[in-house]
Amino acid sequence: MRSRSLRPLWIAASAAVLALSGVTPVQAGEPPAPVSDTLAALLSSASGTVPVTALVHGTDLASAESAVRSAGLTRITSFSRIGVVAASGTADQVRAVRSAQGVTYVENNDPVRVYASTGTTATRALEARETLTGADGRSLDGSGVSVAVIDTGVDPTHPAFRGPDGTSRVVANLKSLCLQGTATGCITRLPNTVDTDTLSLGGHGTHVTGIAAGNDLTLPGGTRVGGSAPGSKIVSISTGAALVVLGTDAALNWVLENHRAPCGAGVSPQACPPIKVINNSYGPSGGGEYDPQSATVKLQRALAAEGVVTVWANGNDGGDGSENLSNPAGQDPTPGIVSVASYNDQGTGTRDGTVSDYSSRGAADVRQSWPDISAPGENILSTCRPYLVICSTGLQPVNGPGPLDLGTYNVISGTSMAAPQITGIVAQLFQAKPDATPGEIEHALKSTAYKYRDGAPYQQDGPYTSSFDKGTGLVDVVPAATALGAGPA
Repeated sequence: MRSRSLRPLWIAASAAVLALSGVTPVQAGEPPAPVSDTLAALLSSASGTVPVTALVHGTDLASAESAVRSAGLTRITSFSRIGVVAASGTADQVRAVRSAQGVTYVENNDPVRVYASTGTTATRALEARETLTGADGRSLDGSGVSVAVIDTGVDPTHPAFRGPDGTSRVVANLKSLCLQGTATGCITRLPNTVDTDTLSLGGHGTHVTGIAAGNDLTLPGGTRVGGSAPGSKIVSISTGAALVVLGTDAALNWVLENHRAPCGAGVSPQACPPIKVINNSYGPSGGGEYDPQSATVKLQRALAAEGVVTVWANGNDGGDGSENLSNPAGQDPTPGIVSVASYNDQGTGTRDGTVSDYSSRGAADVRQSWPDISAPGENILSTCRPYLVICSTGLQPVNGPGPLDLGTYNVISGTSMAAPQITGIVAQLFQAKPDATPGEIEHALKSTAYKYRDGAPYQQDGPYTSSFDKGTGLVDVVPAATALGAGPA
């Protein structure tokens, strides 16, 4: 899927605009409802079609609900005790709702800015890059490793994926064309300039890829963004926005067959390193029981045997430990298969935050169903395109570093965002110890995790202490990398 002077604001809403929107206007002579500072700044320059998320305050909840409907906004949720409705729409619709009867105030979704964190502070991935070096003597940024992302696709032209020489760090750009029948031969290689996320009308994959491997950049206003492993190379396998098991298994199978040389036998490992980790931010709704006979499990076990770590988002179904809601594939006990719960650093980089409410819990009495580890997944600012369906669900578009990078970052929450934090960190750990086994990588992650206390108590679980909601705790890159041999910078 998680600081603010009044400035002049264009407030004239014409009768034509109000009539078209269906808004019942306030009495003649009454000014439109006031707005928050940040919304004033946004609306003073935004074109009419720019997407905006706002909180509409009413004299009561019914007034706010009516105003949101009449302005054509899409209701997201409401806070009934205070008469507020959160809604999304265009800047013109938000301008119009200010003049609806019963509206007392309209504010921007300010927590978006507060939570503008990539998670690299809480995980200490950034600290590891700045203070440690890998076996190659370079900053611990994932150099020498390719990360594979199986998702809706990627926009390889995004500034977050531009290498030092100006070319894209997406070294292999693939698309699954599997429909029915056999998966053999249905993965097609495309030019590394093709935006497969737009082809699939997605947005999710680009956001996820930026969390794992996006460049360190400073956006207008000073916000710093970037992924865990900005020195890594990227292999994207687009399965489209409508994920099906055949397509995703075909993608896993392609990695199994090509991880040693993902760009082909004639390309050097310096230009196109081996794939050492795969991100999978998808799974069935509601979780379910682990099926060791599934093709997915067989593929990921084969990948682990060949040195590739598989990372799974644990799911967004919440729970209380009374039932198993974890992503089935991530429950595989094979060393090197890692499931990730979502942690909320509350936008501050704190290491003593909370388990996200939506993060899927395992069954308290079935330890195999518990997630392995936690990573920040709440209100994560990452790479996006404002016209993509999934990206548009973000709370607020943020401009990128260049003058034409309009709305190229957005905030989305989910274990989908937590998993790629770990994926990028795994690349960092393989840089620390290139010959590490997947089991050694998982052990380094789990044995050094920071024991934040929110949620269920930790219990002994083999060599670790773990819990059904957050696993072994919050990933902590510095001690994990040090344990694998990373040296001081």
